[in-house]
Amino acid sequence: MIFDSHTHLNAEQFNDDIPETLQRAQELGVTEMAVVGFDTPTIEKSLVLSQEYANIFSIIGWHPTEAGSYNKEIEDKLQEQLTSPKVVALGEIGLDYYWMEDPKDVQEKVFRRQIAIAKEMHLPISIHTRDAIEDTYRILKDEGVKDIGGIMHSFSGSGEWAERFLDLGMHISFSGVVTFKKALDVQEAARLVPLDRLLVETDAPYLAPVPYRGKRNEPGYTRYVVEKIAELREMPFEEVATLTRENAHRLFGITQ
Repeated sequence: MIFDSHTHLNAEQFNDDIPETLQRAQELGVTEMAVVGFDTPTIEKSLVLSQEYANIFSIIGWHPTEAGSYNKEIEDKLQEQLTSPKVVALGEIGLDYYWMEDPKDVQEKVFRRQIAIAKEMHLPISIHTRDAIEDTYRILKDEGVKDIGGIMHSFSGSGEWAERFLDLGMHISFSGVVTFKKALDVQEAARLVPLDRLLVETDAPYLAPVPYRGKRNEPGYTRYVVEKIAELREMPFEEVATLTRENAHRLFGITQ
């Protein structure tokens, strides 16, 4: 019923209990998910998981905090991996000025290069932006991403910023942050995003929603994100669950 559009079931926090985690997700109504790989080990694990489980899909790309290690060898390998039949998007890519592992110009170069690859391969993109929303917007606008579309993953901006990214053809995905009491800007955005551009996610094992805030997040907890958005929009839970799943299928080109 529910599609978790961004999870890291490939993270070491899940090394010991993937089958149990998936069973709990099923019990909470989370029946499909996209596992995101962002460096060599996590990309490989995402691809393995998507081959092993029918309800898991892969999103793979080179994270901005890894931008300094991006080179032709990595790019060639990434382009090969992107042809895997269960890969549905390129990501997560973008800018991270919080950790600033690499200079802004290095991050921007790698970001733009991966957008170009996504365009060549006709894949949507999943965007990571932290303390860099203005530059992220500028680059996406410059690159004309409406041709491929994509996701503003774990959106943490205001309603105004949501509208600007929507104008670029992006979808907006909400994580457990939308359940936080003080996340009023994010809640405002969740009320106004058009229903056909709305997605939900966990970003597990990070950003666990209320009532599990501060604990290990897991894909099943997407349910609580759906519940909060349904509450904010005064809609039935089942309707939000269904339409966000349909949106994910349409964006990712999933026909099953």
